[in-house]
Amino acid sequence: FPSQLKSQAPVSAEELRCLQMLNQQPEGSSLEELSSSQTCLKLASTIKAYVATVTENILRRSAVKEARRSYLNTSEGQVPPKTAGKPSAHLTLRPQSLSQDGISERFGNLSQSCRHAIARWEHSTLHSHLQNITYRDGRLRVEQPGKYYVYSQIYFRYRSTGTQDSGPQLVQCIQWQPPHSQPILLLKGVGTKCWAPEADYGLHALYQGGLFELKAGDELFVSVSSLAIDYNDAAASYFGAFRLDL
Repeated sequence: FPSQLKSQAPVSAEELRCLQMLNQQPEGSSLEELSSSQTCLKLASTIKAYVATVTENILRRSAVKEARRSYLNTSEGQVPPKTAGKPSAHLTLRPQSLSQDGISERFGNLSQSCRHAIARWEHSTLHSHLQNITYRDGRLRVEQPGKYYVYSQIYFRYRSTGTQDSGPQLVQCIQWQPPHSQPILLLKGVGTKCWAPEADYGLHALYQGGLFELKAGDELFVSVSSLAIDYNDAAASYFGAFRLDL
């Protein structure tokens, strides 16, 4: 018996006879045949109310499960991998190899002023992240089309020559490469500084950013004029992109 029935007095002989009558009734018959016994009617009503309550609870749980399954967009009703949210990425710089043999070829034809492609970024540290954008070998690959704000900052730490002449021209470029195409220059930042003669190093940060329409499969990367960069500060040199719903 259900808990509602267990809480009542022990089942009497008359109630047992009622249960036998209920069990022997043909399928689809009414309870009019039990109307002569108030005990049978009361027992039948209690059982009917319990069945209705159980059915309602089952339907409610099923509706909640179906709503959760629809919301998560999965056939098994389980939480999917962490893919929710707008595409975004923020990478921080890692030390680059001073030997660029073979790297330039992998990144396509680059102009002389931005010939050094940056091939090493951190993407899973306290200061960096990836969400619905793929990273591989210095490149961000767009998975979802849309308008993206693309940005980068490079913190150059160029050794001084000890003369009063102007320092080198420092250039930072953000390159866009559609599938099966050569890189296309999206943004270019240039800085020329005159370092103090007594300074061991000249420091200069270049930041740039812009909004661009990108398609799935497009790749982004950064190239610079010099690999004389400060690698010790994750907050100083970075590269990223995020989609805007405009």
